[in-house]
Amino acid sequence: MSDGILNIAIMGAGGRMGQMLVREVTATEGCHVIGATDREGSPHIGEDAGSLAGIKALGVVIEDDPAPVIARAHAVIDFTTPAATVEHTRLCAQANAAHIVGTTGLSKEDEAALELASRHSAVVYAPNMSVGVTLLMALTEKVAAVLGPDYDIEVLEMHHRHKVDAPSGTALGLGKAAAKGRGVDHDAAAIYARQGHTGARKEGTIGYATLRGGDVVGDHTVMFAGEGERIEIGHKASSRQVFAAGALRAARWAHSQPYGLYSMRDVLGLD
Repeated sequence: MSDGILNIAIMGAGGRMGQMLVREVTATEGCHVIGATDREGSPHIGEDAGSLAGIKALGVVIEDDPAPVIARAHAVIDFTTPAATVEHTRLCAQANAAHIVGTTGLSKEDEAALELASRHSAVVYAPNMSVGVTLLMALTEKVAAVLGPDYDIEVLEMHHRHKVDAPSGTALGLGKAAAKGRGVDHDAAAIYARQGHTGARKEGTIGYATLRGGDVVGDHTVMFAGEGERIEIGHKASSRQVFAAGALRAARWAHSQPYGLYSMRDVLGLD
């Protein structure tokens, strides 16, 4: 990083989250958008990233080839698709660029690709970049540990009608935090759907409920239901700006870190 300026590339700059990221980076002193991409065939290819985001023209044209864009960047912020993110993390490793991943729906194989890339670059991967949600996950782990198995755990989430993966990455992150706090295997405890005659709730399970509709940015609630009382902790996002601000915070932090795979808890110093 020269002259104290962090050069940032935005992947998926044509989408709503990408445009928010362009605005957030541009408004932050010491940070520049030096490149932007969108999927091949996108109608936004060739447009100025700033103009598309509703701010001044930046002289940064949205491209469909991520390789030259990533090669120019100190840090890459990526809220795209699992397949694209896997390609981006390989390119970031080659370019020694920090990779900030907010993409959801990644498989275990996709996550393994991030792990491999983190041997050659700093990778921050989080299902939700919000500072508030990161604190909620830490609190969920602590509450689950203190309350123990006498309290049933349910994770409720709601998002806009366009979201394609369920449960949300954030909901899964909260469930995994609860499982860690309780000291159980998440995959063995998780219940993703209930229908018909299900019988009594199995002790020790972690249930998920998914709602979709309207333009909801993201609502998450973790319920701990015991005998005679119910404890609920949650987070409601009213703007994607909180995710953009968290991702930018992660980018500024990761650029000076050694190679490795990090989370937002690392960024905030919670671990």
